[in-house]
Amino acid sequence: MQNITKHLVYLFLLLAVSQLKAQVKDSIPRIESIKETITTEERDALKLEIETINDQLEEDEITFEEAEQLKKEAAEKRALNIENRIAIAINRVEYFNRNNQVFDENTRKTVFSLKIGDDDRELLGIHTRKAPPKKDKRTNDQMLFAMGFNNTIIDGVSLSDSPYKLGGSGFVELGWLWNTRVLKESNFLRFKYGLSVQWNKLDIKDGMYFVQDGNQTTLQSFDGDLKRAKFRTTSLVIPMHIEFGPWNKKDYKDGRVRYFNDNKFKVGLGGYFGVNGNAVQKLTYQENGDRVKEKIKRSFNTNTFTYGLSGYIGVGDLSLYVKYDIAPLFKNQTFDQNNISLGIRVDLD
Repeated sequence: MQNITKHLVYLFLLLAVSQLKAQVKDSIPRIESIKETITTEERDALKLEIETINDQLEEDEITFEEAEQLKKEAAEKRALNIENRIAIAINRVEYFNRNNQVFDENTRKTVFSLKIGDDDRELLGIHTRKAPPKKDKRTNDQMLFAMGFNNTIIDGVSLSDSPYKLGGSGFVELGWLWNTRVLKESNFLRFKYGLSVQWNKLDIKDGMYFVQDGNQTTLQSFDGDLKRAKFRTTSLVIPMHIEFGPWNKKDYKDGRVRYFNDNKFKVGLGGYFGVNGNAVQKLTYQENGDRVKEKIKRSFNTNTFTYGLSGYIGVGDLSLYVKYDIAPLFKNQTFDQNNISLGIRVDLD
């Protein structure tokens, strides 16, 4: 009965191949190739099982009769595997043909795979079909990195008279963004949004440092030989910008449409809002002939929330970037201080 079934399967396989070649030319892998692959994989797996049984026999773990019985069972199992897998392959072909779908091994995604031998032949595998690429992809993601100079705007004080060093004060921003095309068939207007972390640092001049006294935070002279004082705030923000500029469109043979603005001029206008973490002040000073570094982490009466305006102008991935905190740096101050930053921004696809 087993031989009859095998012959029927092979006969059905040949008929299926003939029919599929006529109906779906080059749309699926050749059945003969699949049959050969299945047979080779199962035979290799059988060889491995027989080698294991022989090893057990040599170690006197099993008797000769038991070894022969195990080999017979293994051979029967692999023969059934070949029949079943070929039948599955036929059903698979019929399914794709019936639904006018193209099966391509290049679109197969491996969920689990067990391989044996030097040539990595697959013994067992679980596969799913990769989702086909979207015809029109309106949103893509980008990594944001920006850095540059930072200072504060203080009422009645020019930047040249700022209590913070222009060269030593800076900012860094790192985030993940999504860029969505606004118009259906034009990439001129894009909405860019995401999540980023901002670090704003102030390098304090003239031997001054921040002192928190209740709900007031003021700059005071350090009682000692202060070499350096740095003040840093960290913010988690949601940046949002409307970006516009020229673009290109590319149509692919498989029906996909993609819009690009690589190496194109662009302008982005928008802002951000988020929350501030604890501030950190680092002091370096001389005390009794020793160089001392002190790190103070507390609120310093900084605002809990931050928000501001930002914009950039550039070409391709690189832009000139400016941002301004509308929310003051400190709460309950006689004179507000608002961070302002200027630097280079990189948006990497």
